[in-house]
Amino acid sequence: MIMEPVHIGFGNIIAMNRVIAIVSPNSAPTKRTVQEGRNKGLLIDMTNGRRTKAVIITDNGHIILAALAPETIAGRLQASRENPALKLDPGDEKCEP
Repeated sequence: MIMEPVHIGFGNIIAMNRVIAIVSPNSAPTKRTVQEGRNKGLLIDMTNGRRTKAVIITDNGHIILAALAPETIAGRLQASRENPALKLDPGDEKCEP
């Protein structure tokens, strides 16, 4: 499987092939989801103290907070898909296990 790494700010990178949804943090259901993730120990804060602009939900239940807007993250994913040189294949010597 090809890993699709996307930079989400402050040196943080996520594997987009594990992402189910990228949502805005403003709605009440999203705020509840973030709180439940915090209570279960599944919350990963990648905002570096900045305001949360996106909540990323992964297939294994982790909730990731990002300081970039969902549109920005989606644009970076699109750019990486258009430029295959940005992808990392697990068989590639640059990709570490």
